[in-house]
Amino acid sequence: MKIVVMGGFGLVGAQVVAQLQDLGHEVVAASPRSGVNAVTGEGLTEVMRHTDVVIDVTNSPSFADDDVMAFFDGGTKNLLAAEEAAGVRHHIVLSIVGADRITDSGYMRAKIAQEKRLHDGNVPYTILRATQFMEFLGMIGDFSMVDGKVLLTPYPIQPVATIDVVSKLVELAQLPAANETIDFAGPERFRMDEVIQRVFTAQGDARVVTTEPSATYFGADVSQGQLVPQGEYVAGPTSFDNWLASVTVQA
Repeated sequence: MKIVVMGGFGLVGAQVVAQLQDLGHEVVAASPRSGVNAVTGEGLTEVMRHTDVVIDVTNSPSFADDDVMAFFDGGTKNLLAAEEAAGVRHHIVLSIVGADRITDSGYMRAKIAQEKRLHDGNVPYTILRATQFMEFLGMIGDFSMVDGKVLLTPYPIQPVATIDVVSKLVELAQLPAANETIDFAGPERFRMDEVIQRVFTAQGDARVVTTEPSATYFGADVSQGQLVPQGEYVAGPTSFDNWLASVTVQA
């Protein structure tokens, strides 16, 4: 199969490209650096020729509300139009568990607009909603600094290893479109404040997390249960302890 990976040079995309190539597929890593830009439409017609599957793991370079909406909503509109014209049989997008519940976030609203494009469109699709990546837990701590303190909620989080998300995307690419949304999470739940403190400690970061129930999540208000799956979900196999041990050794 010919598979186009939008965002194919990023953290997730590059691994998806490599795994699919190892399986013998014709894979194109597409992004503005390769002359393909979904927001402007540049290169879409050309790259979609004879394409069977598209995997979209792109991320907006700007998190400003208008910019992120234009990126996810406008970009997906252009992408789907090019796919429909080319006869693409399966569009897979990586989204976020709880995006529909965190309406205070412009980023989450844009992801839901992106998902709506798929629901309303004519290209068969699968939406994979993942929880927060384990690799980004430290970044949550960085974004939660207020007056020199790391303020984090005690609400549950169920982080997933990037490699598990990659493997799931590769699996979906080789299956027919499900025309449904799949929630995908790590195998364990933790309090956000406690698990990020564990990351800091393991990596030799001297910062101490302060528990604050009203703390925001990337600037958005969150409440109990919004960041974890509600109902059925698929769990990745990598435990937090195994992931943390691996990154600590690498460091």
